Amino acid sequence: MKPLTKLTTIPENSAISNGFERVDYFDVYRVVKSTTLSAEEVTAKIFKLPHWVIWLMKIRDSLVGIFGLKTEKELREGQLGERQTTLFHPMKQNENEIVMGENDKHLNFRVSVLVDRENSFIYLTTIVHFHNFWGRAYFLPVKPFHKLIVKSLLKRQANNWEA
Repeated sequence: MKPLTKLTTIPENSAISNGFERVDYFDVYRVVKSTTLSAEEVTAKIFKLPHWVIWLMKIRDSLVGIFGLKTEKELREGQLGERQTTLFHPMKQNENEIVMGENDKHLNFRVSVLVDRENSFIYLTTIVHFHNFWGRAYFLPVKPFHKLIVKSLLKRQANNWEA
């Protein structure tokens, strides 16, 4: 089995699309990884961003701010509580999964980290709902970077943390 696999369906036991209006785009990546870590701990490890991703986020922020979209700083300021596992707002959480996301004027998105201990899988799922033309236009140049970043984060951390 390959260490990283792109899937064509959202995991059945994921809560990512519960209450989500419509899915216009999704991707699901899975790594084989046995772990006793909680979903919150796995998420924190996956979203420990390397410098090149932080650099890309700064470029993104300098461009989207002029269009009135939320920057990383605005996203972080919106976080509640002391613990900030990732950049995105936690929306649903249980022992096996954290669903995070953001609603903005151009699109809504959710990201899920799902730990399947029984089968030794960790899933990273993203779903997006476009509100308008601007959402689709925004995502067009973002999509290749999104895929690169998601695969890199999942592979890098799956190889580095202890079971």
